[in-house]
This record gives sequence, structure tokens and C-alpha cells, in this order.
Amino acid sequence: MNGGPSGFNNAPLTRTLLIACALFTILFGIQGRSSKLGWAYEDIFKKIQIWKLVLSVFAFSSTPELIFGIYLLYYFRVFERQIGSNKYSVFILFSVVVSLLLEILALKIFKDPSLNVLASGPYALIFASFVPFYLDIPVSTRFRVFNIQFSDKAFIYVAGLQLLFSSWKRSLLPGICGILAGSLYRLNILRIRRLKFPEFIASFFSRLSWPSSGSSSPPAPARTTLGNIPPYAGRQVEGAFSSAAEPPEDSIATLISMGFDRNSARQALIHARNDINAATNILLESQSH
Repeated sequence: MNGGPSGFNNAPLTRTLLIACALFTILFGIQGRSSKLGWAYEDIFKKIQIWKLVLSVFAFSSTPELIFGIYLLYYFRVFERQIGSNKYSVFILFSVVVSLLLEILALKIFKDPSLNVLASGPYALIFASFVPFYLDIPVSTRFRVFNIQFSDKAFIYVAGLQLLFSSWKRSLLPGICGILAGSLYRLNILRIRRLKFPEFIASFFSRLSWPSSGSSSPPAPARTTLGNIPPYAGRQVEGAFSSAAEPPEDSIATLISMGFDRNSARQALIHARNDINAATNILLESQSH
């Protein structure tokens, strides 16, 4: 289970984030400063070391955390493909900011000496992503080990548990706060799921992303607004759009990896003239009716 076709097609933000995490973690590891990456309550309100908060979004404190973190971020690229890079950037910002506020509140309330420094890394985004993973990603295969039934989603949960308890309380608190942030996003607090960044900001982040090599999927359009696509609602559309080209298999596979069945994915692509993001919007809109 890898979150769909390999590579970073239609997932430029995920690609940039993974590269940044690897570079910062390796750089600070070489310099022997990994232990200084985590931030504490006094770093914000006494020493005013805001740089630690910025670095804590990207750099992990150890190589094992980096391996599990990158694996999970790479899998969760399916959500960027599902809602588009613009809305996914809002999800990232919302998860990071809300999780940070919850962490500060928890440190203020509990005043636990063992939480003097929290684990570093994109815990907020990773564990916020477990909310749509649990609710929206269906089980595709099941298997038994010693008469115990597992699904293909079990590997993601195991990797998440390993990361969650990697530094005990230091990593447990950011992970729980990330889950809470993801739940608030899911509940559409302040209609956050409708927000999008202005196009010039989205274009700026797109230019920061490295181009994909060998990508055969259609490029993501600049705008992916759910309300701009007419409801799909299970209509048969082959006749109405018989002139449209047969959808490519990799585009169908991408939609299937998001949890849609093959026939609906194919019909949506035909209806959207093989625009994968528009097809995703059609399918998501049909599910909301």
C-alpha cells in the first residue's frame, strides 16, 4: 500500500516537504546539533527563539524518526492529489498552527518536567493526516497472520505508532495535538476546508518545487474548487462525451488509490476530459450528495 502510483505526480508540496525534511535532518545530524532541534515552552515566552519553531516543522531529531516520517509523508501525498495542492497547503498551515497552539496550552497546563523539550519534526501534519486516512481511505485487501486478521492499512498504523512513541512523551504530545488539529479541520471549523490561498502565493510555492521526471499524468491546474464542477451523482456520461479520449490507466489508478471504484473513476475522467483534478472534484462532489 503506497498511496497510489509511485512518484510525486500532482503532489509538488509533498515532494518539497520531503526534501526539506531530509536536508535539514541530515545537515543538523552532521553538525551534531540534532539534540538542540526540539523546542520548549521557555523558547517562545522567555528566550524568544522562534527559529526553533520553524525548524521543528521540518527537521527530525534522529534518523529512525526521519525514515518513518518520510515514509508516512510519502504515503499521505494521496491527500494532496485528492484536494489539490492549494487546499493541501491550507491543511498543512492549519495543522501546524493549531497543533502548536495546543502544544503550548498543554505545556502550560501540565507543567511536566519530562516535557521540557518536545520532539522535532512535522508531527502535526503527519498525525493530522491520520484523520482522513482513517475515515476516507478504504481497505483494499485483508490477510491473516497467526489467525489474526489485518488489512493493508495496518502497515501505515504501525509506522505511525512507531513514530508516535519514538520519544515517549516528547513525541506523544505533538502526535496527539496533530490528531486533534486534523479532527478540527475535518469538522470544518470556521469553514477552513473552503479556504484557498491567493493564486500568486500558490504559484510561488509551485515554483519552489522540483519538476517531476518521467511524469505522464496531466499537470495539476491552477485552480481546484469543488463548487466549480457540476455534480456527478453517478450519471452515465459516455454518450455525452464520446469524443473524449479514453482515460489513461495511470490517471484511473490515481483515483482508485483515493478510494473510488474503477468505473466511477473512468466515467469521471471522461466527463472531465481526462483532467485528473477536475475528475477528483466530480467524484468528491457526488459523494457529498
